[in-house]
Amino acid sequence: MVRLPKYYLSILFLLCILSSCKEDISNLSESEKKERSAELFEDAQSLHHGQGSPMLMTKLEAAIAMDPNNCDALRALSIAYLKRGVIDTWKTTFDKAVECNPEIWVPWRGYLHLQFYRDYKKAIADFDASDTLTPNFTDAPQGQSVDYWRGLAYLGLKEYENSIEYLDRYIQEVTEDDGEDWAEPTAFLYRGIAHYENENPEAALLDFNKMILYNKNKTADGSYYKALILFEGGKCEEAIKELDIAIENFNNGYYNSHPYTEALRQIYIQDINNLEKAIKTECQQKNEIY
Repeated sequence: MVRLPKYYLSILFLLCILSSCKEDISNLSESEKKERSAELFEDAQSLHHGQGSPMLMTKLEAAIAMDPNNCDALRALSIAYLKRGVIDTWKTTFDKAVECNPEIWVPWRGYLHLQFYRDYKKAIADFDASDTLTPNFTDAPQGQSVDYWRGLAYLGLKEYENSIEYLDRYIQEVTEDDGEDWAEPTAFLYRGIAHYENENPEAALLDFNKMILYNKNKTADGSYYKALILFEGGKCEEAIKELDIAIENFNNGYYNSHPYTEALRQIYIQDINNLEKAIKTECQQKNEIY
């Protein structure tokens, strides 16, 4: 029993650290509060903790308490809530970041609307707004042009002509600046899907071939869709060979995915298996293979 008081003191001390015992800021000027807020944000960034960890979020909350207009801290905290699935808190917190720095965070909010919540209309609205906010600059949240993301959002809405238009614009800009092989390969995948769903298999096949080329033949998605088009075109033997490549690539992990959410039009092994069954059934009936 002698050790109990020390034990409880240790617990209280730990809780104090985790809850970031409030600093007395009554004597700090506004500029000092902003400076301290920036320091707390830098401390949070230096922590070796993932987004959403209690220690990181505590530091960010302390930074915001010091300066409610610390845009970087607001944005970082909102993402932590987003990845924890706390939707309402993510949205209100990120909107505050947008208010204090719209040029930076409006296109990012569009990306989050698209990738995490499949709210295609809100995503497009933010991407369009970013064009107005930065008329002489193409924003690139998550490293990709807003034209690329707009193409995906319109594909999600099944507005194929708009999807193709913006993916065309993205690919053309990259091609003119650096060469077509510098474009994100999934731009060809998604443009191909838009062509395919818009009943233009010839144009779709060209894009799937480019996806395969620029992914160095390591893409289950490109080979899956190519096999699908070959099958629907009555080319059974070619289709099954291409699907074998898709199966191998899928099993090796070479398929379009996202670490936190389902990728748009993500394929699964069931999709590949169903196509394989359909191809083999029809091809056997035609006595083309086996």
